[in-house]
Amino acid sequence: MIDEVDQRLKTWVGRVLGDAPVSLAVPQRESVERGVGLYLLELAPAPPPRPAHSSRRPPLRVSLCYLVTAGGESPERSHHLLGELVFAALEEPGFEVDLSPLPVPLWAALGLAPRPAFRLRVPLERERPVSAVPRVKVPLITRTVPAVALLGRVVGPGDIPIPEALVELPSMGLSARTDAKGLFRFASVPSATPLGRLEVRAKGKVLAVRAEELPTEEGALVVRLPLKEG
Repeated sequence: MIDEVDQRLKTWVGRVLGDAPVSLAVPQRESVERGVGLYLLELAPAPPPRPAHSSRRPPLRVSLCYLVTAGGESPERSHHLLGELVFAALEEPGFEVDLSPLPVPLWAALGLAPRPAFRLRVPLERERPVSAVPRVKVPLITRTVPAVALLGRVVGPGDIPIPEALVELPSMGLSARTDAKGLFRFASVPSATPLGRLEVRAKGKVLAVRAEELPTEEGALVVRLPLKEG
């Protein structure tokens, strides 16, 4: 299945750059200076899809993170190729572009000097078979689970609000976006169930923290993203 995503990305590069050579191998000095590199850097959890009114079980999902590099016969050519790729990726449905700098130790582990590159996250799904539902032979007893609204805000250095941040509760399949004041709201979460991990994505940064460990102010969770001031 991952190889299908590999092929999809190679086809996408072909649409953007024509016949530029593409490599999926571990980046090396020769390969990053010639053609496009699509190195599968890591696999990460992906938020579950929006619930649908269907008897089918939701698919299993992961996020594939590729390191994208581009090289040409000159620095100007390399920069041109990389620019075409990054803007095309920003327009491509389903692609998530991470422009945060790659850590220097990772470049060192690859045996390369730091260079312009970006990370590309692509979701991968696997459908699950529908389980047979046994017939109910006893009276059905239902129990109502109390639910409450969950409020919070996302801020950066100096408590400056961060709009359009993606806030997710993966264990509950919930997601929301912050407004212009950095505020987000989950309309209904079980009051007696631990919230688990809260994930926030904004400005190329991803923060994962247990919601129970976050401070609260005026009844709202406060998420402080460790962004660089500037």
